[in-house]
Amino acid sequence: MAALRANALVLALIVLTFATGIVDAVSYLGLGRVFTANMTGNVVLFGFALGGAAGFSLPALAVSVAGFVTGAVAGGRLGAALANARTRWLLVALGAEAAFVVVAALAATGLAPDTHDPRRLLVIALLGIAMGVRNATTRLAGVADLSTTVLTQTLVGLAADSPLARGDATRWRRRLAAVVAMGLGALVGALLVRHSIVLPLFVTAALVVATGGAYSALVRSG
Repeated sequence: MAALRANALVLALIVLTFATGIVDAVSYLGLGRVFTANMTGNVVLFGFALGGAAGFSLPALAVSVAGFVTGAVAGGRLGAALANARTRWLLVALGAEAAFVVVAALAATGLAPDTHDPRRLLVIALLGIAMGVRNATTRLAGVADLSTTVLTQTLVGLAADSPLARGDATRWRRRLAAVVAMGLGALVGALLVRHSIVLPLFVTAALVVATGGAYSALVRSG
């Protein structure tokens, strides 16, 4: 049972990593060069903006970071409240994430890609909250190499633990799967955002809901 639960969680996190690629494509390509999942990227973009680089919005970056931190606080409190009900906790967290993404999609109705409409700040805030909840949840889940939103440590693990470095490469499959999943998600998001900001967000919400449902079914079947 424990092995089944662990494998189901790994699979769920890989699918969520794919979804992150879609969200980052929407936010960066469709909402004005800002990330809503990758806060490391936003810190770098803040530096670019403060240095006078064209095409970056300090308000958009600030809203994204603020939304993300708010979501992370909420996700942390949720994890503490449901610490003794792991499956329920994950399902509630994924449900909350999906709900914020759906509201973001509805708020984005009528927005053109790379728009300067002030409504984009609301969409950015909602996506930031959703990704903050996700990050707090995956952090508390404690699965190595699968944060679902950043790949730096995953790539370090692939390299440092590879046969070339004479390391322990036992987790290379999950690490490689995470890298591929995010890249494919970004590809799908980039293709979809050419036509609409709304569609890829609904796709993301559907993926999150389906992932939660599949995880719950797998755990209960064991």
